[in-house]
Amino acid sequence: MAAPKKGRRPAGAQGRPGRTLVLFLIAMVALAGGMFASGHNTPRLGIDLAGGTSITLRAKAEPGQEKAINKNNMDTAVSIMNRRVNGLGVSEAEVQTQGDRNIIVNIPKGTNSEQARQQVGTTAKLYFRPVLTVAAGTPAKPQPSGSPSPTASKSAGKNGDKNKPSSTPSTKPSAKSTPQGRALTDALKADGKPSPKTTPGLPATTPKPGTTPGATPPVPPTGDAAAVAKLQKQFEGLDCSTKESRAKAAFGSKATDTIAACDQTGEAKYILGPAEIEGTDVKKAKAVIDQQRGMWIVQMDFTGKGSKKFQSITGKLSKQQSPQNQFAIALDNQVVSAPSVSQTLSGSAEISGSFNQRSANDLANVLSYGALPLSFEEQSVTTVTAALGADQLHAGLIAGAIGLALVILYLVLYYRGLALVALLSLVVSAVLTYVIMALLGPAINFALNLPAVCGAIVAIGITADSFIVYFERIRDEIREGRTLRPAVERAWPRARRTIMVSDFVSFLAAAVLFIVTVGKVQGFAFTLGLTTLLDIVVVFLFTKPVMTLLARKQFFAGGHPWSGLDPQRLGAKPPLRRARRTSAAPTDPKEA
Repeated sequence: MAAPKKGRRPAGAQGRPGRTLVLFLIAMVALAGGMFASGHNTPRLGIDLAGGTSITLRAKAEPGQEKAINKNNMDTAVSIMNRRVNGLGVSEAEVQTQGDRNIIVNIPKGTNSEQARQQVGTTAKLYFRPVLTVAAGTPAKPQPSGSPSPTASKSAGKNGDKNKPSSTPSTKPSAKSTPQGRALTDALKADGKPSPKTTPGLPATTPKPGTTPGATPPVPPTGDAAAVAKLQKQFEGLDCSTKESRAKAAFGSKATDTIAACDQTGEAKYILGPAEIEGTDVKKAKAVIDQQRGMWIVQMDFTGKGSKKFQSITGKLSKQQSPQNQFAIALDNQVVSAPSVSQTLSGSAEISGSFNQRSANDLANVLSYGALPLSFEEQSVTTVTAALGADQLHAGLIAGAIGLALVILYLVLYYRGLALVALLSLVVSAVLTYVIMALLGPAINFALNLPAVCGAIVAIGITADSFIVYFERIRDEIREGRTLRPAVERAWPRARRTIMVSDFVSFLAAAVLFIVTVGKVQGFAFTLGLTTLLDIVVVFLFTKPVMTLLARKQFFAGGHPWSGLDPQRLGAKPPLRRARRTSAAPTDPKEA
């Protein structure tokens, strides 16, 4: 008879449950320590629990484009707004259509909620336009008769003419009136200095012979005489001192139009030619800090087609005189910057100037996530309080506490001592869920809302179901006549398969629900999927090692009536014994 192999353990045996349990508890402590170290000790709350702002935006079509308001463009606008808000790190924001013209944006109260409100409806139409004319942002006031020119200066010459005006007056604003930024291409950075004809950020204009210093420069001919005269009149009367006037300056214009526009600060106004490059030609944009200059800049990378366009326009402008050798970066028909060009350029570009981190990120965000196909105006802005959500959360927590109490009562009455294992496992699962939710807030902008709380409450039943499956398998083995220690190990492979299949079905349902739904229902699906994964982790790395250790204790191994594993109460069979094979006695005397 062959001797049994030594060192072979039964299927499902766990050699070192204590080590597994210690490593698991160390991992839990590390996660909790990371939560406290990050400063985010509580999960982020959604708008229904934390309050926030609800904005109603109404689409408006530009003149002659009323048909642009359609389902396709509205859906595109919703998608872009979602990406913008998420790009700012705003958690649990909701963007959805209402009717055929309105979009509802719900922004939870948080660090970037006000910033998101400012950006969510921004059209963000980006054009690169050649500069034709530039002047101060406010119309020149008429001067009294006989008064000297405001830009003239007195100087003493050799012939004693003390009142002779300067021969080279300048119409450029003072250094304090520099617009927000200037664009520098890679080639301009290599040059290391701005064009001598321009002040960084705003080009200077040298009047032509015969013009009055400080007067509005004429519009170069760009079409028929009537259109030029109309544009000249509009340009002369354009006042860029208010936000409203800057927004209305070129409203309704097309990319192919020659327009009069203001810069974003209102300190300069421009005549801009038809757009040579559009925002769709920008591949991506990001805000970075220039370490050499110690300032925030926005870097833009062009698409292949956009790079060719950029090379073409800079090649044309480099042959022109100031200010026609400049191009304006116009965002929503307001000039962000207007650099001069002295050579043909290609590749990426950057916008720099008086940016701070927030303004640089704002600009990079709207450039990266596209231009809205429609213009929107705010219909209403409502502040949502957390009072109603708090009442609902309170009611939900009471319902969850009642459900948990009933589960515990059932476990204690039916499983007795085993209920301690189930309770410890539920506590561990709850702690892990709380810590991970708190960490996911700053990591992926997860926010806890009421449906998510419902998902966590439903998960109590899923987790308890896994314990019940394992306990019943152990009891089945004891009913077959096995002692507790082998029963725990033999029951585990069968229970493990059942638990895995059950949790896989729950996780699959949560994943499908998360994919096909939007808004708050996704919070329910996400929490349900998360707690299902944690159930597997807890059962494998905590519940099973704890049961292996408890099986060595006399209270459970001896089948105490309050252990929940009493063989008599379970109707156990007599202990299993191996049948010994005995040779039959010979019946034939001759054979003896």
